[in-house]
Amino acid sequence: MPAIPTALPWSSSQSFDEHQWVIQIRRTFEDEIEEDDDDGLAVSIFNVPKTLMANKPEAYVPQQVAIGPYHHWRPELYDMERYKLSSAKRIQRQLGFEFFRLIDHLLKLEPRIRCCYHRYLDFCGETLCWCMAVDACFLLEFLQIFSTGEGKALASVCSRMSHLLDNVGSKSAHNAILRDITMLDNQIPLFLLRTILGFQHSSSQVEDLLHSMLVGLCKQVSPFKMTGDLQSVNITRHAHLLELVYFVIMPKSKVTTEITETEEYSEADESSRGLSETGENTIGKLLKRIWSLNCSPVLLIKRVIFSRPVLVFVKIVWKILFNLPVFAVVKQPIEHLCFSQGNENTGEDEEESVEDNQPPLFEEITIPCVTELFYAGVKFAATNGDLSTISFDKKTVTLYLPRITLDVNTEVVLRNMIAYEASAASGPLVLSRYTELMNGIIDTKEDAKLLRERGVLINHLQTDTEVADMWNGMCKSVRLTKVPFLDKVIEDVNRYYNGRWKVKLRQFMNGYIFVSWRFLTLMAAVMLLLLAGLQATCSLFKCDEW
Repeated sequence: MPAIPTALPWSSSQSFDEHQWVIQIRRTFEDEIEEDDDDGLAVSIFNVPKTLMANKPEAYVPQQVAIGPYHHWRPELYDMERYKLSSAKRIQRQLGFEFFRLIDHLLKLEPRIRCCYHRYLDFCGETLCWCMAVDACFLLEFLQIFSTGEGKALASVCSRMSHLLDNVGSKSAHNAILRDITMLDNQIPLFLLRTILGFQHSSSQVEDLLHSMLVGLCKQVSPFKMTGDLQSVNITRHAHLLELVYFVIMPKSKVTTEITETEEYSEADESSRGLSETGENTIGKLLKRIWSLNCSPVLLIKRVIFSRPVLVFVKIVWKILFNLPVFAVVKQPIEHLCFSQGNENTGEDEEESVEDNQPPLFEEITIPCVTELFYAGVKFAATNGDLSTISFDKKTVTLYLPRITLDVNTEVVLRNMIAYEASAASGPLVLSRYTELMNGIIDTKEDAKLLRERGVLINHLQTDTEVADMWNGMCKSVRLTKVPFLDKVIEDVNRYYNGRWKVKLRQFMNGYIFVSWRFLTLMAAVMLLLLAGLQATCSLFKCDEW
């Protein structure tokens, strides 16, 4: 599809140049491919949404090296140009012919290159191809270090680049480049890498070599432990590096299957849910069923309780009793303790049908933090898998979370995968929902410490405080979404937590006792004054004789 120019050849400070505008539009129609001849190519390299960019810009803007056209002209990244040119010269020696031949071949792919980018590329064709060729050569040389562990015989990295590239990944420059090449704005199409390798190797070797490098990169940057068969990953289906990392970490088909199974499970177990509830809910359901019987004793009890004289008497006593100063203080706590659970159960069925059709608001994603859940008896366990392994076992009261490794690169990788998901995903934002869940349960360093001790978090950062700050910073979502299996986990955890009497008692103490300590102090002072007055009166009038 032809790109519409958004970066026009004038700025607000310049006068409008009609002739230059016509030249620009004519070039667009002449150079771009027609809509019917694009072979189904779709935009795959997007801009980071502004709502995410405003939260932490440095996580989305490359700091070390520019890959692709979006950040190519930034002056602060020019220091890496000489290393990129050195990589291109070494590739030229390996090709055995002049680099211009590669440029001529890429000029034929220029329309296909432009189709991959969401933003209009205000480059002429030759400039764009030179930019892509040099950046692709540098990226290939960087990716070589990730395939050495696969036993591939690759050319050793030049000594001039040795301070930038590191097989172990302990050098700061290496990690900076690794973060930059996984940013959404800093991507180039993978078919460019395949094209350059095609001049050096046969078609079968190209796929094996590229597969080895990209799988090694995914293992390096993935925060989750990969348990699947990575050798079966089809790299030809993915447009760029970040898209490949996203789908390797979270396969779309697997998540969809897990969602379907969770929904079927919840529907199938709806009739037998009372067997797995806690003792309070079981007794409540039993009393409700007895109350719904139409036998003579039950009907007689109903008739007596709901008779008009009894109802009037109860209302009068209730108003008189709790309008007194002393009892008015405990009226709301008693209603909270005695009737909150019943109100939740009665209103649950009515609200369920309405909530199912509405996406959850961010403010509604409320879940207790790890320390509060641990106080309520919830246990935490780590799983070796992707996000579909998140679950809550009601019988063992265990919240299962995937094991995640946190290092200096994790936040940038997660943020840019969230940005890609928001730009390209047509279904639920599963990764965004996961980060909201982690942000909800991790508030302080104590929460991070508990998860680290349970093996859910493998912390390679300096402190647990950094872990808490990282998750609390990734709470911005671009749009509302519902992920059924994650929403069900959140709902089950909240239902268990709110149903615990120790939690209710603590909430009662915090909400009504500790908050109203000034009023209780005043009441105690008044009582002391009354008792002192009574004692003085008795001593004056000799109450003991009465």
